[in-house]
Amino acid sequence: MTAITYLEEPGEVRVALAPPRRELLTRLREPASATQLAAELGLPRQRVNYHLRVLEAAGLVELVEERRRRGCVERILRAKPGAVLVDPAVMAVDGERGRFTRLRDQYAAEHLVGVAADTVRDVARMQARADESGKRLLTFTIEAEVRFGEPGDVHAFTDELTEAVRHAVARFDAEGGRPYRLVAGGYPAPAAQTPEETES
Repeated sequence: MTAITYLEEPGEVRVALAPPRRELLTRLREPASATQLAAELGLPRQRVNYHLRVLEAAGLVELVEERRRRGCVERILRAKPGAVLVDPAVMAVDGERGRFTRLRDQYAAEHLVGVAADTVRDVARMQARADESGKRLLTFTIEAEVRFGEPGDVHAFTDELTEAVRHAVARFDAEGGRPYRLVAGGYPAPAAQTPEETES
């Protein structure tokens, strides 16, 4: 099971995304001490210690062990295993996120963005709680690629898919059962990058 550290407060995001802390999180994929990190980065140990304390308080790094050396205690830290996810709502400007959730046009890109953001937030929160309790979050994902010959085929396909989902929901929906949220969305597949573009 892969743990998720979920950031939903602007202050938490600022902690994680500050340039020196991003570098520390990258290097702390392997356990290290402030002394080791300071030598690798060419920074004063006191400054590295400060950033590590901030990251630890934010729950982004954890103590692995403490070693006694020359009368001092050396703390060995590492980045918390798993993914770090940022609530998309944190990145919204001037209430834009709220505008997305109010859109109900199934062909509006903004609505798809809003639904995707809700999915990231909901699943990340539940996965984090499942990790804490040692349980497994049961989810499912269906991915496919379809090539439409005409723009109007998108609408016809959406109508047919909607009807198929309606039939499946009618068959399996049980009163008093555990509710699941089903999201289906489609968008043009990004063009494949050339090796030159990937390296640039």
